[in-house]
Amino acid sequence: MENFDLGSFQAQINSQQNAMPPLEKWNPDFCGNIDMQIKHDGSWLYMGTPIGRKALVKLFASVLKRESDEYFLVTPAEKVGIQVVDAPFIITQWRNEEGELVLTSNVGDILKVSAENPIELFNDKFTGATLPYAKVRRNLWARFHQNVFYQLAELGQEQNIKGQAHLTLNSGDYCFSLGTL
Repeated sequence: MENFDLGSFQAQINSQQNAMPPLEKWNPDFCGNIDMQIKHDGSWLYMGTPIGRKALVKLFASVLKRESDEYFLVTPAEKVGIQVVDAPFIITQWRNEEGELVLTSNVGDILKVSAENPIELFNDKFTGATLPYAKVRRNLWARFHQNVFYQLAELGQEQNIKGQAHLTLNSGDYCFSLGTL
């Protein structure tokens, strides 16, 4: 897409008053792909240059949409494709809050692990390893940062799931696997 105007796109997003834009209500025409990439480490690049402003990354993350295995930035007027190497977000922090696991992503999303925000095991598209990912919102997932994974693994308990030994944790009544043993 040759005529992508980053400033105009940012103005469209900023014009929305909601904390989390209602992407499900927006159905603009596809305008083409832009040279934006979310790297494996969670960094965002535009035309090969890192986007250093955290506020701008958070703004783009708020209008990120996944359809099948494709990712788009969506405003009321535009829908542009971007490249995501693995998962768009990284879980960088965790805490235990009254028996529930609360996770924080690299763009500031805070979620309680539950059936609404489950943990699933997926193959990392970059390394091929089977790792835990947390559903953040709208079919968008976050891979656990290695430090978070190791900290949680220390708390895990062995449990047999479908004939296979797994390392599991609970968040309230929700039980999930960190991986097989």
